[in-house]
Amino acid sequence: MVTKQELKGLPEDADLRRADSLAREVFSDVANKWALLIIEALGERTLRFGELRKEVEGVSHKMLTQNLRTLERDGLVDRKVYPTVPPRVEYTLTAPGRALRATVDAMCDWTQRYLTHIEDARGRFDA
Repeated sequence: MVTKQELKGLPEDADLRRADSLAREVFSDVANKWALLIIEALGERTLRFGELRKEVEGVSHKMLTQNLRTLERDGLVDRKVYPTVPPRVEYTLTAPGRALRATVDAMCDWTQRYLTHIEDARGRFDA
């Protein structure tokens, strides 16, 4: 997180420390497990809702819908509806979504790299 000095000249909405800032709202939108997994699953490809649900194991229809709507609202996911019967809907990451994916990939790599360490720490803590 940046310091108050580094925030000078930026709008108040850019300060993650402020409870009422847009930055914190966006951070909350993307920093949840489903949003991160959706971003990772989409990657560089376009997926339909059902395909995305298969990729993100354990996500309910409701949670997938809510998170996709939020990511679309924030401009990170593009939703394209084709006028067919039944309607075909596809989801793709936008340029900002793809930029965020680099961070998500790094978080996934970190998780895999330190998984054994975390498992060991939990074993000691829970003992």
